[in-house]
Amino acid sequence: MIAIGSAIGTGLFLGAGSRLQAAGPALALMYLLCGFIGYLILRSLGELIAHRPTSGSFVSYTREFYGEKAAYVSGWLYWFNWAATAVADATALAIYIRWFGQYYGWINDVPQWVYALIIIALVTGMNLVSVKFFGEMEFWFSLIKVLFLLTFLAVGTFMVIFGNPSGDMTGLTLITDNGGWFPNGVLPALIVIQGVVFAFAGIELLGTTSGEAKNPKKDIPRAINAVVFRLLLFYFGSVLLLCMLLPYTEYSGDESPFVTFFDSIGVPYAGAITQLVVITAALSSLNAGLYSTGRIMYSLSKAGSAPQWAGKVTKGGVPYGGILLTTGVALFGVVLNYFVPEAAFEVVLNIAALGTMASWAAISLSHMRFVRLARQGKYTRPDYRARFSPFTDIVSLLFLVLVVVLMAFDYPIGTWTLVVSLLMWPALAWGWFKVRDRVEFISRSHVNYEKITGEQAPDIDPPRRSP
Repeated sequence: MIAIGSAIGTGLFLGAGSRLQAAGPALALMYLLCGFIGYLILRSLGELIAHRPTSGSFVSYTREFYGEKAAYVSGWLYWFNWAATAVADATALAIYIRWFGQYYGWINDVPQWVYALIIIALVTGMNLVSVKFFGEMEFWFSLIKVLFLLTFLAVGTFMVIFGNPSGDMTGLTLITDNGGWFPNGVLPALIVIQGVVFAFAGIELLGTTSGEAKNPKKDIPRAINAVVFRLLLFYFGSVLLLCMLLPYTEYSGDESPFVTFFDSIGVPYAGAITQLVVITAALSSLNAGLYSTGRIMYSLSKAGSAPQWAGKVTKGGVPYGGILLTTGVALFGVVLNYFVPEAAFEVVLNIAALGTMASWAAISLSHMRFVRLARQGKYTRPDYRARFSPFTDIVSLLFLVLVVVLMAFDYPIGTWTLVVSLLMWPALAWGWFKVRDRVEFISRSHVNYEKITGEQAPDIDPPRRSP
């Protein structure tokens, strides 16, 4: 549920609007392509989990196959990805709330950054109050958005088959009569793909939650197939239906495309109800993101790659140190919303997409190394295997490189995102020189423990959340 809950969020509910406007129906094809790549990456992660279940997600495998320095880089990039995603979700929520200004004028009198600040504080509190409260809220948030998408798919399919009650045209004719699948050309369709990658961010949380499964070697492969199928149904199916219900030119980045559609059918308050649903979707994504960063930061802290206070946990197992650190970074997003509220969402979306791609690349590279070492007889591959590997890993990596190159053509936001992201590397290098002695000491301690006892050293994964 966490993988579904975190993946279905603002990337679809808000990000799809501006991308439909830019790429047209080709956006549905981009979702199909990203879904296929996501499936390949999850298959690789699934084999790694079957090899050795862990709650430390892919960072644990990066450490195993590439060493502490690579784990340090991938762990911090993954944490930064979710910190940027938190800003994107908070920004989207602020935009959603201001939508109600058309009914209550005073809502628009409050600046966007104020809403973002309140939302970040609220969700942080939800994560810190209690484990039980977190689990219950995440369950209901995810359930609401899934039920909404199922309702949309049912209503949309009915209208495509039997027609719109208003008499407006529906079906594939709306695509063919408005420029076809690529109305603005192939390049605009390819450029928006980084936003599609962002929409799929969170599927790798299967690794973070694998330590909670009773039988990971059985449950995780089943979960991989289920997650990918459902996401393709919700993403590809929803975007395709949106294109067959209204001309793609009707959608924009100013509001959710689902709100645009339900507003157009003339049912009283349909748009407002839909807006409330997309608010819960963003809250769910933000909630799951903070959960993930807390656990990742715990692992980094115990490995020596992050400050010790960042790994602090409550008696109930809540990693509050990492959660508060993420919240601190998310506050920079409030500043972004203050200075450039109209571009804040797209800026942090691009930053988060880079972090997502770095995470996916780490999974593919770790799996490639695992397969190579298995062929040398140093490891035994589990019964659950990623078919056609390492070829599938190479395909995934080439895809990710292509997306980064295409970001450079998305001027100005994508271009400047790549330029500014270069500043992270000197920061990471400086951080490594500050922590490497502690990292190497902890690593040697684990090696000595295994040599003396003949047993595997205790994992540095986060503690399980108590029920």
